[in-house]
Amino acid sequence: MGESTTFGLLSVVGTPIGNLADLSPRVRDTLANANAILCEDTRVTAKLLNYLGIKKPLERCDENVIARKAQAVIERLGAGERVAFVSDAGMPAISDPGQQLVDAALDAGLKVEVIPGPSAVTCAIALSGLSASHFFFEGFLPRKSGARLRRLQQLSAIPGALVIYESPHRVVSTLDACAAVFGERPCALVRELTKVHEECRRGSASQLCESVRSQEEQGSPLKGECVIVVGEIDEEAQPGIDEKLDPQRVAADLLAQGLSPSAAAKELVRLCGLKRSAAYDLVLTSRS
Repeated sequence: MGESTTFGLLSVVGTPIGNLADLSPRVRDTLANANAILCEDTRVTAKLLNYLGIKKPLERCDENVIARKAQAVIERLGAGERVAFVSDAGMPAISDPGQQLVDAALDAGLKVEVIPGPSAVTCAIALSGLSASHFFFEGFLPRKSGARLRRLQQLSAIPGALVIYESPHRVVSTLDACAAVFGERPCALVRELTKVHEECRRGSASQLCESVRSQEEQGSPLKGECVIVVGEIDEEAQPGIDEKLDPQRVAADLLAQGLSPSAAAKELVRLCGLKRSAAYDLVLTSRS
């Protein structure tokens, strides 16, 4: 008889996004039975294992080392080990580099399983109260203002709600950019999901921006990872284009009156019926 070979299993494990009580029995069993647990931050995952009463060695496998560790993990899987991969919170491979490890395992013909866990994406949509029969998950936007604005303009044409992750330190600038591009589309700012201080603020992006800015000016900066949900486009609310007006001339006149690009774009939408992204592009062109 030929020699039999037993292959291992890569378990992609979703972990709580805040409240440890959201852990499922399957998560506990998977981590307890793993030969190795790979994680982003050993200190964070150590707290999780301590909560579960599990004592296992942890191996760092974050974005800085995952590429060079992938082959060694594949070899261990091929030797029959059960390897669990977790991120600090939520589902690995969603806005983190875990997909590299999953792809490597699948390319090698090895078995991969997913152990479900809480998702900030779906939790934020549900809490937002916004219509999201269709939605697009963007994750983190570019950090540089110009690239961020260009990306938001690309997203503005998507016929669905948008879900954006953001750091509390950059949420004001991101909301300000959202106001410039999305105008009065309804938005929600969700933070501290599943935790004691879970919060959801609703309004236009400009209203949310002003709310957070005012709070910061009072010496109480926002804390906790944030999720911004932008509501779906209301096609029926889009005004018709007034063909009697020349949008380019209107844009130039508005800028000449001293309006900021954001305010000028908003007026251009109202007066000429342009989409917000097109109006903002035209304002920037007229400004140069």
